[in-house]
Amino acid sequence: MISNSVARWMEARNLHYGWIVAATTFLTMLATAGAMGSAGVMIQPLHQEFGWDIADISAAMAVRLVLFGLLGPFAAAFMSHFGIRQVVTTALGLIMAGIVVSFFMREVWQLLLLWGVVIGAGTGMTALVLGATVATRWFSKRRGLVVGLMTASSATGQLIFLPILASLTEAYGWRTAMTLAVAIIASAMVLVALLMRDHPADLGLPPYGDASITPVPKREQSLLKTLALPIVTLKQVAGVPAFWVLFGTFFICGLSTNGLIQTHWISICGDFGMAAVTAAGTLAVIGIFDFFGTVLAGWLSDRFDNRFLLFWFYGLRGLSLIYLSFSGFTFAELAIFAVFYGLDWVATVPPTVKLAADNFGREKAGLVFGWVFTGHQLGAAAAAYGAGALRSDFSTYLPALQLAGAMCIIAAIAVLLLQKPGSLRTFPQPA
Repeated sequence: MISNSVARWMEARNLHYGWIVAATTFLTMLATAGAMGSAGVMIQPLHQEFGWDIADISAAMAVRLVLFGLLGPFAAAFMSHFGIRQVVTTALGLIMAGIVVSFFMREVWQLLLLWGVVIGAGTGMTALVLGATVATRWFSKRRGLVVGLMTASSATGQLIFLPILASLTEAYGWRTAMTLAVAIIASAMVLVALLMRDHPADLGLPPYGDASITPVPKREQSLLKTLALPIVTLKQVAGVPAFWVLFGTFFICGLSTNGLIQTHWISICGDFGMAAVTAAGTLAVIGIFDFFGTVLAGWLSDRFDNRFLLFWFYGLRGLSLIYLSFSGFTFAELAIFAVFYGLDWVATVPPTVKLAADNFGREKAGLVFGWVFTGHQLGAAAAAYGAGALRSDFSTYLPALQLAGAMCIIAAIAVLLLQKPGSLRTFPQPA
């Protein structure tokens, strides 16, 4: 395989193949995140072409976000049982199939099925859990940096493709724009097939930073037991208040980012007479600042109390959304919003991952964070549908912006309820 040759070439130069796996994962998450973000470009074109109500279109997008979150814990189980490469390749195939078939849809239920269920399932298998799994398996050192980069790729990918897709949609139609998304995802699939490996031991390597090779775990348990593991973990942590604080605040995180701004931003700006391409460009600026903000948040999370980091992140995000609702959407006002909101887009992820590990231990942290991430996407789904419904009822998105800002302030206060991490909680292992 190509991966064997590349690994030997890198080893001879004192380089670790884990960086190739990390780069492949980074590009894969970037591509699939672009498919997630492209939904925001489609709302107005679908409304104009088919006459579908914005609330109905938003409902389909909400289903996509729900599945994107709900599949997170089970994606980790599938990767454990079938392997990363096989799961990611299948997921990319689902996303491409859902987009291509949607070119021929004529009814709103078809949008619900394709963009809600099929694409939601595919993107859910390549969510943040993928980055966390790769970082855990391939890196003992620099793991925090890798997680930060993966998180940044997922969030930034949802934003940087929007100006290109919006331009293509405006010039040639949404189907042409989605064809580009399919081509990008197909390229990612080729990279995964050629370069992705499930474990360092598959190439005779230790994880980066270790001296000894970690044997590939045997797949002794059945698929049914593997799929039951996330449910068992949820039952174990459901009685712990810290879990619900993390779940609830991450619900608000998704509500105030993916569900509201990512999904409805072009429509929000359209209410103020802004062209779709210009609005998408502003969102791309948010994405650029998000990249640096997320990496910085990862660095800070290793050095400061993560509860207070989240307090400031949620508080500043809430204030920026409230500020936007009272602004006139001028260039200067949007620039100020883009900087402050962009730096904070997913800066909440590294501290939340760290708090999950602090409260539940490293072994449980992945699955616990999978369920916390489910809360994030449920919040995103609530905002994707709720903001569209509020727009239909009030002919403006401003109440949705103000409500999201107020909930961020609540989240900022809620994280202070977490106790300073001390002794880890222990849970019985499933039979």
